[in-house]
Amino acid sequence: MKSFLTLIDALADVKSRGYTEDFSVEPSCLYCGDLDIRLYPEEFHIDEVYRFEEDSNPEDNAVLYAISSSAGIKGTLVDGYGAYAENMNFEMIQKLSAHGSQN
Repeated sequence: MKSFLTLIDALADVKSRGYTEDFSVEPSCLYCGDLDIRLYPEEFHIDEVYRFEEDSNPEDNAVLYAISSSAGIKGTLVDGYGAYAENMNFEMIQKLSAHGSQN
């Protein structure tokens, strides 16, 4: 997997490789507003994970997930190190956490 200095660089790279949709987290799924679709944990795969840690400001820490669906939709989810966790059900937390520890 590639290494990037910034989240912006990583986003540009994965978007250039077809991960063009933007996902947000709902309690039990990922939501893409542009397509008005919801992907439940069994419907998507996390292809790549990139972590960004900012020593000077921990609030700037983030995880970028490159996600693909069984229907061929590819996109990204940016999480501020578990910022969404309080709004997710257990299945979603498990799905994202299993991959969040990778580099």
